Amino acid sequence: MLARTSLQVFAKVASMKSFTAAARALGLPKSNVSRSIARLEDALGTRLFQRTTRDVVLTLTGHALLDRSAEIIANLSDALDYVGSLAGQPRGVLKISSGMGFGVNVLAEQLPEFLLRYPEIDIALDLESRPADLVAESVDVAVRLGPLQESGLVAVKLGEMRRYLCAAPAYIERRGMPKSLDDLVQHDTIDMPTPDGRARPWTFSRGSESRRLEVKPRISVNEALTIHRLVFNGAGLGILSGYICAPEIAAGHLVNLLPDWLPPSVEVSLVFPSRRELAPAVRAFVDYMKEVSRPGLLWMNDPLAA
Repeated sequence: MLARTSLQVFAKVASMKSFTAAARALGLPKSNVSRSIARLEDALGTRLFQRTTRDVVLTLTGHALLDRSAEIIANLSDALDYVGSLAGQPRGVLKISSGMGFGVNVLAEQLPEFLLRYPEIDIALDLESRPADLVAESVDVAVRLGPLQESGLVAVKLGEMRRYLCAAPAYIERRGMPKSLDDLVQHDTIDMPTPDGRARPWTFSRGSESRRLEVKPRISVNEALTIHRLVFNGAGLGILSGYICAPEIAAGHLVNLLPDWLPPSVEVSLVFPSRRELAPAVRAFVDYMKEVSRPGLLWMNDPLAA
């Protein structure tokens, strides 16, 4: 019978396309990962990966195993979590996926208290600029910002995050203060592209009015935390989350531009596969995040919205 850990290692190598990266993510020596894959291939009597000098690619057999092993691993994890919960507190490894900015600024602040409350739970925190495939990558729960696209997932809305158009004083001194929304197209802007690499339109509202602008970014970057640092350092205009930029606006390090016009708020949600809805560790994390996601705390602490 194949070990559960062998399938977990296989799935991690497949998702990261690298033995070295998979070993780092799993906290294992690379030699252990290589031996685990070799044992799996020996047991099945076939190669699961094609190795090149630059990449690791699944064979047809490897793709077939990946399609089926994700469900096996998840169901086994559910069973172990449930049996463990019968003896007391939730336990086991909880894999959480999040964007880099939310992970650094929010989860890194909130997880220590969660771990104190649930000493039998371990965390595997996966920070990515792209949304993870929850089933294929065996993710238990993910933080999603904005509209939800995935079907077949359970979603729990935590709240909404206000955003503001900002620039650094040094940039304004160099390029001038925009007086209207129409002025923005003449400025250097910084934004995140769509998944297919196109520029996103900027939308603003003022009371019952709304405007949509086609803005070509001077800098296009796929990570929100980097956008914040670029705006802070004077590279251009950008739309930033209120809980991050509000203190810097109050301190004079950033300027809130055209304050009558607001970008749309962003919904913050937790999503997880429906089959994991009753997993005790997932339920504990969802309940904890709902508890700490309230006005005045971390990402919901926005003095400008008051």
